[in-house]
Amino acid sequence: MQSWLRGHARLSPSAAHRLVVSGRALEHLPAVADAFANGWVTAEQVAVIAPVTLDEHRAAAAGQGVDLAEVDATLTETAATRPHSDLKQVVHHYLERLDPDGPEPDPTEGRSLSIARHADGSVSGRFELDPVGGERIQAVLESMVQAARRAADTRSRGQQLGDAFVQWADNTLAAGGLPILRTVKPHVIALIPLADLADPQTGHCAAETGFGARVSAARARLLACDGGITRVVIGPESQPLDMGRTHRVVPPHLRRATEVRDRHCVFTGCDAPTYWCDVHHLLHWIDGGETSLENSALLCERHHTKVHHGFRIERQPDGRWRTWRPDGTEIVLNTHLLAA
Repeated sequence: MQSWLRGHARLSPSAAHRLVVSGRALEHLPAVADAFANGWVTAEQVAVIAPVTLDEHRAAAAGQGVDLAEVDATLTETAATRPHSDLKQVVHHYLERLDPDGPEPDPTEGRSLSIARHADGSVSGRFELDPVGGERIQAVLESMVQAARRAADTRSRGQQLGDAFVQWADNTLAAGGLPILRTVKPHVIALIPLADLADPQTGHCAAETGFGARVSAARARLLACDGGITRVVIGPESQPLDMGRTHRVVPPHLRRATEVRDRHCVFTGCDAPTYWCDVHHLLHWIDGGETSLENSALLCERHHTKVHHGFRIERQPDGRWRTWRPDGTEIVLNTHLLAA
């Protein structure tokens, strides 16, 4: 049936699977099937209820003398009258109590993470975690969201979590404690022709990352702000002819000096700690900017990206930093509110 649905109804494999599973579930739940046919129960709710009818769960119910017709009626009423979250909880409660004395399941067996890369190099994904694993993930992300919360933050909750997720990865890579990959510490790689790196234009799809995504020259220049540069000479048949030494654009002593001076991200309204931050070149080194304390600024991953996309920061003679939006307006904090 799944094959027929994919071929004749042009459904995706996952949609065909869900449809067949729900159809088999409705065979065992006539009350739910009637409510579904009349529009009182949705297909999504049927998918939530479907695990109740799996062979092992029906066998366990029969072994305990559970009347499936009563379960059918209760689930129908819950689905038709209660919030979706309540239905999920009722189904979970029922399944957990079919085998109250059974062994505790191994939480690692149900964990999964899938990542899909799209044509523009962006990625999307889906993960399934046990309750404790999910709690750990949420605790880390929430701590980073709360640490980066600022007044007048217009980001949605999803955007806040997305920024926290990337910052988490950025911090983890910078810490240097990850397992070695083929004798090399894991890091972000971007391969770009020198001409594109030096060109001030955006340069779409000019660079290729280690995992095969194509990114712009502008994005590669952002990575090169506080990264390592290796010169590779390529021959006419695309074979490497010479490999120069990798050198840090920002040497350790300069980073320490910048951290002592700036103390945190210098973007107006942000006080992300130094270990969240890159050292940004105010005038990029590829454009002739010096790798010096006067030409450096600490910026967290999110605001470093903003500065490379039209925002501008500038240090005043008194040591204060000011920030301007792409339209030329300055970001100014309400000093009365800050004092309060």
